[in-house]
Amino acid sequence: MRFRTRLTLVLLTVVIISQLATGIAFLRATQNDALTKGNQRLEVGARVFEQLLNIRGEQLLGNVAILAEDFGFKSAVATQDTATLYSVLANHGDRAKADLVMLSDLNGNVLASSHHAQNSPMPFPDLFQRAQQTGSGVGVVINDGEPYEFVLLPVRAPNLIGWVGMGFLIDENVTSELNALTGLEVSIVTYDASGDISYLASSHSDQLAVSLMSDSGKQLIEGAYTPSHQLSQENGYFSYATTLMADPNFQTFALIQLSRDELLGAYSRLQWQLLSIVALMLLLTLVVALWSARSISKPLIGLAQAAKRIGQGEHIDTIASGSSVTETNQLAKTLLSMQGDIAEREATLLHQSRHDLLTNLPNRVSAFEDIQRYIRLKTPFTLLRLSINDFRDINDTFGYELGDHLLVTLAERLHRLPAPVEKAYRLDGDELMLMIDAPELDQRKREEIIEEISEPISLEKSLIVPSLSVGEVSYPTHGDGAQLLLRRSDIALDKARRHRHSHERYVEGQDEQHLRQLMLIRDLQEAVDNGELWMAYQPKVDTTTGNVCQFEALMRWRHPTLGFVPPDEFIGLAERSGNIGLLTDWMLDHVCEQLSDWKRQGCHLSVAINLSASDVIDPGLSMHIHELFETYGLSPDQLALEVTESAVMQDVDAATETLMALSQMGLTIAVDDYGTGYSSLAQIRRLPVNELKIDKSFVLKLDTQQEDLTIVRSTIEMGHHLGLKIVAEGVENSASAEILSHLRCDYLQGYWIAKPMPAEAITDWLDEFKPLSLSAETAH
Repeated sequence: MRFRTRLTLVLLTVVIISQLATGIAFLRATQNDALTKGNQRLEVGARVFEQLLNIRGEQLLGNVAILAEDFGFKSAVATQDTATLYSVLANHGDRAKADLVMLSDLNGNVLASSHHAQNSPMPFPDLFQRAQQTGSGVGVVINDGEPYEFVLLPVRAPNLIGWVGMGFLIDENVTSELNALTGLEVSIVTYDASGDISYLASSHSDQLAVSLMSDSGKQLIEGAYTPSHQLSQENGYFSYATTLMADPNFQTFALIQLSRDELLGAYSRLQWQLLSIVALMLLLTLVVALWSARSISKPLIGLAQAAKRIGQGEHIDTIASGSSVTETNQLAKTLLSMQGDIAEREATLLHQSRHDLLTNLPNRVSAFEDIQRYIRLKTPFTLLRLSINDFRDINDTFGYELGDHLLVTLAERLHRLPAPVEKAYRLDGDELMLMIDAPELDQRKREEIIEEISEPISLEKSLIVPSLSVGEVSYPTHGDGAQLLLRRSDIALDKARRHRHSHERYVEGQDEQHLRQLMLIRDLQEAVDNGELWMAYQPKVDTTTGNVCQFEALMRWRHPTLGFVPPDEFIGLAERSGNIGLLTDWMLDHVCEQLSDWKRQGCHLSVAINLSASDVIDPGLSMHIHELFETYGLSPDQLALEVTESAVMQDVDAATETLMALSQMGLTIAVDDYGTGYSSLAQIRRLPVNELKIDKSFVLKLDTQQEDLTIVRSTIEMGHHLGLKIVAEGVENSASAEILSHLRCDYLQGYWIAKPMPAEAITDWLDEFKPLSLSAETAH
């Protein structure tokens, strides 16, 4: 929604809500005031009606008192002269304008009456009883369903001789008089026991009066319109009811009513006037809102457009706000200031995105862009990719702060190198790179550069001579793409580091080997699930008995596209990529399952498996093997472990703890490839080791190389002195086997005995195997 539209709607909404709230409150107050005044008028009307009845009752009371004191009337009562009594009652009733006259004896029996038979019982017993108690009786009575204001007084001569009464009918004369006095509609209505109207006198027209009283009968009888139900609205009237008379047969009510139209007429006119005022205010508000929204939004729209142009990178010199509002002008100035800040920040961010924060050398992104630019210009160049050897050890020894100092110092040296060095970069961690403006770098120039970079650096008052490995590629000799050249420089550098060379230049084919390694690392994770791995088993023979004592489990991989992959290749990749644990878990489970199968076949065999460097420092290895023993029902003598010197020496303490736990389980532990590492027997004796395996490089030419014979002899002798069993692997001929037996080597392993074979061939091979017969002079 546009800002202008939203602002207009907000202004209109505020005005509408405020006007509605004010109007509703005003109308409600006006209506309540009108209703209060209507209630007051009805209450006044009820009091006037009551006073009117009282005045008429007092007039009638006076007339009846005159009659009761009349001597002739008393004489007629005393003599019970009926004719005289009727004549006197009629004359006095006419003079008093009474509608009902009556004379009764002391017991209430009618002596003479205008409406009742002679000697009939008193028609108004309640009033008669009250008159007997108080000396007189005044009230409304019902006679033949019609209401009368009736007065009953005693006749004394001088003693009480009877009761005389007069009454007037409460008719249209009363209602008309009250209507004239108050302006209210008055109805006198009597309902019989069945709820039908027996009498009705009203200031309404006859038809309307009958309709209104018929509709209101049930409510009146149930007590509606009484003072506790004031201003009840029925049929367009507000009503107020007074009960004149109630007995089991008849109920008489005076219903005073006020027309709703009369009461709320002024309120209705005021309501329309207020609606007209609200409509006019809304129209004026709409005009003002549209004008205000336009005047406010126009400069803001201009500012928004300017901000959009700034966001798109366009430079704006001035912004015309088109407004005299101080805040708007301030916002325009702020946008211009922000434009400068953004440009400065973008320049900073661009520099940071292209440079290393520590050394301020251009980073990998910058190197990639520069290489692409040189390639587009078809300018030959050479890349020297450098890595600091043992940089992690330097950090661990001297601390990261001094390690950073080393990097900064090397970066400064690289930056100061003269031509043909074009530019220096920091690619990552301890890797740096030089862009050299030459198609190829001769050895002398390269050595000068490396020598200048490798000058001693003072760290913690100690002189450190940086040891660097260098990988070299050239354009266009080694590739025509930035990504390809960077990858091949990494391959060359990796080869220099692995072989501990100071320099390696990329050679064709190394990239394919690198891609092969990446594919093997990727596929190695799926080899287990796809069933591409399998185990081969090579036997070991006891030189004393000539019998097979154990098998070594050797992992094999049959790749779906590359075919057989040598274990030395994929196991090394697994260790470098962190997948060796996956292979170890698979091998342990597979070998234990195979041992269980052989055991069910009646062959109680023992198998030795090889552990990697990460395996021997795994504190959970012993528990894992214990669980496998429980699962497959194996005993400790069925499984042996072989670890290399280098694996143990990487973390001697952790390896010792793990091997100790395995030894306590009863497993035999052997040091594999002994003689190729950096350990000594003095170090090995600290470990829970049972066997030493002499590396095959010392055994293959044992019958022809005197030096190898000397090494093997000394190893066997020292091992025996330490209580260790000796295994010689790589036995390829009977001559070597005889020599080893003569030297008291305990176990032999090699192709001369048997090549590694699949598990399913083991039982058949054992059935056909004949114990080796070594010369008697070699017997132990």
